[in-house]
Amino acid sequence: MNLGLQTAWQGMDLVVTKNDREIDRLPAQTIQRVLLVCHGNGDTPGDLAFAVIETSDETLVLPAESGIAGRIHFERQSFWSERPCIYWVNASHAALPRRLRPGLWMLWRQRPGYMRLPRAELASTIEHWPLEGPQTWEQRKWERIARSRLLAPLDAKQRAREQARR
Repeated sequence: MNLGLQTAWQGMDLVVTKNDREIDRLPAQTIQRVLLVCHGNGDTPGDLAFAVIETSDETLVLPAESGIAGRIHFERQSFWSERPCIYWVNASHAALPRRLRPGLWMLWRQRPGYMRLPRAELASTIEHWPLEGPQTWEQRKWERIARSRLLAPLDAKQRAREQARR
């Protein structure tokens, strides 16, 4: 039975398992930055392509299928709200180096698998990504709602000015 790669909280540790066996453990206090690489606007967890978690000396790359967007983020919303460390980037602007995308030329995987790398190995790549944030999914949702309503107040003000001119 292949359950694949999964992430979960155990106390204040982020645990990565494969086929129900622990393969990695990351203490939450060591997390410095989380980069959520999304398709489209990143409005829902289903838009996530992969996540990059940076500590002071290492970088973890987690595929969306690991549950990083759902369980890890939503089970600890207060933790993430207190730590402004979640950044967003569109997947079209966040390509990983070729050596981290295994497969033949025509069959390159667009979504990376799980990796733990020295931070310096991806630092120069990540510094060119156009990051947005820091903001949680909830903050991002409310910002999107506010942006979508910006025209409504303008329309009301414009109507009021037109009526005043008459």
